[in-house]
Amino acid sequence: MKEINQEEIGTLYIVATPIGNLGDITLRAIKVLKEVDIIAAEDTRHTLKLLNHLEISKPLISYHRHNEDIKTDVLIKELKEGKNIALVSDAGTPGICDPGEEVIKKCIEEEIPVIPIPGACAMINALICSGLNTKEFEFIGFLPLNKKNRKEKLEEIRNASKTIILYEAPHKLETTLKDLKEIIGNRKVVLARELTKIHEEYIREDIDTLIEKAKDLKGEIVLIIEGGERKEEDDFSKLSLEEHYTYYEKKGLSKKDIIKQIAKDRNVSRNEIYQKFIGKN
Repeated sequence: MKEINQEEIGTLYIVATPIGNLGDITLRAIKVLKEVDIIAAEDTRHTLKLLNHLEISKPLISYHRHNEDIKTDVLIKELKEGKNIALVSDAGTPGICDPGEEVIKKCIEEEIPVIPIPGACAMINALICSGLNTKEFEFIGFLPLNKKNRKEKLEEIRNASKTIILYEAPHKLETTLKDLKEIIGNRKVVLARELTKIHEEYIREDIDTLIEKAKDLKGEIVLIIEGGERKEEDDFSKLSLEEHYTYYEKKGLSKKDIIKQIAKDRNVSRNEIYQKFIGKN
């Protein structure tokens, strides 16, 4: 296990922190936080509470969504000067719907070592306790706000046979559940909230039932959505392109969406499918 080194170039450590219970922190994470030169935090005030609890005192740099462009260069400069840096988010694993992706990419480009320090991750904990299929799953994070992009993503969920994982804020939960119902139907869903906290809860219901409860639910929320059943007719290799097109046309998809979905089903380029149906209205 590679730990803090005194090489000429520093190392960026991606450190998972508690998602609720302070006991979520690992021994290795504590060791790294004690030994690094700098801690880059999504919210320095939030991280300071954790550090005070662990009796750790280190210089903090603010690193969040709105200053990533500027602060990435600052962190790279410090790393090139030999400083070891721990990157933390407010909760869980950095880079998963949290800041971190940009500086990690930049470090790789600059050949600066990046080391993960594993720990809590809300989506994985919600999935393993959901009771739904864990063999194949897709993490989407937060649904897009843009209406067009949101509809496209919901249609992907509708056509997916694997388990889907979403994050959602409590004040947007009811809207999201209604959008899901409209596009994918009344499918089985597990709602996990306040993971590892005092009020941790798993609600295993269908979407209709959850919509009725949504207004009363608070805290951090993970939605685990049961995958759709793949029907025999969904074995698209047995269909001609015309039959494949008609299949989605009957479902009410637009020409653009049909072409996109056929290309995905057959693992070919959209342009190849477009050329086949260029004359269709």
